[in-house]
Amino acid sequence: MQQASIQQFRINLKSTFLVLFVMFLTSFSAIAEKATENNHEEEGFNAGEVIMHHVMDNHEIHIGPIHVPLPIILYSKEKGLDFFMSSHLTHGSSYKGYAMVHEKIYHVGPDGELSHDEYGHVIGERPLDLSITKSVFGMLLTMGIMLFVFISISNSYQKRHRMAPQGMQSFFEPLILFVKDEIAKPSIGKKYEKFLPYLLTIFFFIWIGNMLGLIPFIGGFNVTGNIAVALVLALFTFVITSVNGNKDYWKHIYNTPGVPWWLKFPIPLMFVIEFIGFISKPVVLTLRLFANITAGHIIILSFVSLIFIFNNLYGAGGGYGVSILSVAFSIFMFAIELLVAFLQAYVFTLLSALYFGSAVEEHHAH
Repeated sequence: MQQASIQQFRINLKSTFLVLFVMFLTSFSAIAEKATENNHEEEGFNAGEVIMHHVMDNHEIHIGPIHVPLPIILYSKEKGLDFFMSSHLTHGSSYKGYAMVHEKIYHVGPDGELSHDEYGHVIGERPLDLSITKSVFGMLLTMGIMLFVFISISNSYQKRHRMAPQGMQSFFEPLILFVKDEIAKPSIGKKYEKFLPYLLTIFFFIWIGNMLGLIPFIGGFNVTGNIAVALVLALFTFVITSVNGNKDYWKHIYNTPGVPWWLKFPIPLMFVIEFIGFISKPVVLTLRLFANITAGHIIILSFVSLIFIFNNLYGAGGGYGVSILSVAFSIFMFAIELLVAFLQAYVFTLLSALYFGSAVEEHHAH
């Protein structure tokens, strides 16, 4: 029995290593393609440009060597609503009176050219951009996966009432119970059921979004590493906390009990401190999620970029030599990022539950 367990562990370990190695190879191929483009343009390999290109949002999805254009939707008072694919604006070309520079779309002049200031920066009016970018597509894909998973689980519960879970149900049920029993109940208390749907949604949205970001061969999405997405998620938590705050919660902010009067009058020092803590909650949630997810992607891409940097400096021998360490550290970071993907979803959900718990907690006078 013990021998079979050891054998199964070895098989699982080999499978895990193979998956991580394939994920590394797809990242390597994406950066190699960009490095080749730079060499053809005789600019050399620019690691910063390549890394930021993969981390930042853009108007196309890279699936290996294939570039998949995304819809561009623009609105301006002069032209109204315009719809076309992003492939029309690649390589600096203009289309329908628009041009794109660093993923930002501008109106072009009558001559079809963009205007620049004395420092070379693009100047000009920008239309309202409602385009489906890579981050937007990644969010839609994440929501689509969530709907498919939980509708399937719901149907399974209805068909297999009071029966042992199987398939996706057996995988996701422990996670659902984990959020319920280990996050919501201890942090919020008896009113936890009111906030449980939101906590489950936010947990699985962040976790699935993080996992998608670790699969570069489907586009290299960086949904939760987009600061706008992280900010909106944090604002949801902030608004729900504020709306559900009881009188004790607000009293603690503007008139903290048990604090000496000279800290409240004539200068409301405690109110200022409590108010700063109140408005800093969404900022903390945003930066924690955004910084951790983005940093992981940058570190992995930096290790891969070392191969091309050493190749440019010392030739093919230098590139092959450093590739041993780059591959090893990249695979190690992929493994760490699998943990971070879950951990950041857990931390964001836990902090949200703690904020909800403080908002609905009832203080009884002794």
